[in-house]
Amino acid sequence: MFGFSGEKLLILGLLALFVLGPDRLPQYAAKLAQFVKAVKRMAEGAKSQLETEIGEEVDWAKLDPRQYDPRRIIRDALKDDAPLAKAAAAIESVAVLEKGEQPPFDSEAT
Repeated sequence: MFGFSGEKLLILGLLALFVLGPDRLPQYAAKLAQFVKAVKRMAEGAKSQLETEIGEEVDWAKLDPRQYDPRRIIRDALKDDAPLAKAAAAIESVAVLEKGEQPPFDSEAT
């Protein structure tokens, strides 16, 4: 949880006990719990609103930025032959002009 180990959490708890005192610590702990619940409700509301607006089930695991691996993306792109086949087909479909033949003129071209 946020890179905190058990020892660090214990030290933070003892520090909060000394700073706030045993009288105010339960009140602040309750306020912190309410804040965490409110943030969780807001996140769930945003998530459900996004799914409603998209209109389909969203696979949240696919959208996790921790799964972004540029090496895998490049490897998959290099394995995929479809763009190369499309480029080859485009090159083959280009009309070749004969010697002395004028290319077509488009007056609306920029």
